[in-house]
Amino acid sequence: MESAVVDLLACPECESDLEIVERTLLCATGHSFDIARQGYVSLLTGAATKMTGDTAEMVLARDQFLAAGHFAPIAAAVTEAVAASSAGPARVLEIGAGTGYYLAHVLDAQPDGCGVGLDVAKPAARRLARAHPRAGAVVADAWQRLPLRGAAFTHALSVFAPRNAAEVWRCLTDDGTYVVVTPTAQHLRELIAPLGMVGVDADKTHRLGEAMSGWFERASRTTVEFEMSLAPADIEAVVGMGPSGHHLSAATRTARIAALRADVTGVTVTASVQVSCYRPA
Repeated sequence: MESAVVDLLACPECESDLEIVERTLLCATGHSFDIARQGYVSLLTGAATKMTGDTAEMVLARDQFLAAGHFAPIAAAVTEAVAASSAGPARVLEIGAGTGYYLAHVLDAQPDGCGVGLDVAKPAARRLARAHPRAGAVVADAWQRLPLRGAAFTHALSVFAPRNAAEVWRCLTDDGTYVVVTPTAQHLRELIAPLGMVGVDADKTHRLGEAMSGWFERASRTTVEFEMSLAPADIEAVVGMGPSGHHLSAATRTARIAALRADVTGVTVTASVQVSCYRPA
């Protein structure tokens, strides 16, 4: 883990700065946190988390689907949003970073930047630690106080992920940008009903506005919508990598996908999201 990344972190016990000594992060008051051999560090405190992290199977499905490039236009839109609001070396935080796919795309376009990917699931953190040489992988609960220094980041990302507005506001610089990606009602519409997937809450946009109110002001919003041709294995992955992965068994998914009569030519599926950029209020 690079020292520039460690400089962005804070002790989850006493909030003091951390330094790296061999494979351990230490704070001035004596708290220590070992860096796992896979490269990530757990900064979860003793407080119980309410979050249900992705399983190893869900993380593998996410990695396979994203690596195939199906959501590349979304990654491009996020990368462009960060680039458009960068005035110097970017320090990027991704909440619920999963495999680090979006964070890696952003850092590829920011040669002087570095970042931190945060996820509550250790299977995700293991892959996240390999996502980019200038990104650090941290296990932490997005709904608790983040183990990060205040005003340390120029950008934050939440892509299909939790949005703890108060904590992100604390961690961003005054002129920082918070990029939030949320699905529209059209997202994966060809799959949701036939496969019994978890759909998009019709009140999602309203709830997003309420969550941001008082902390952030929206600077822009862009809809990114495109069609994907998904083979059965791709459909299996996109179902298994999201919330439906918690609710549908593998046998149920396989049977319902077979009923779609998906063949090697693929099923046309809509991807539709809103990419919103917020500035601290």
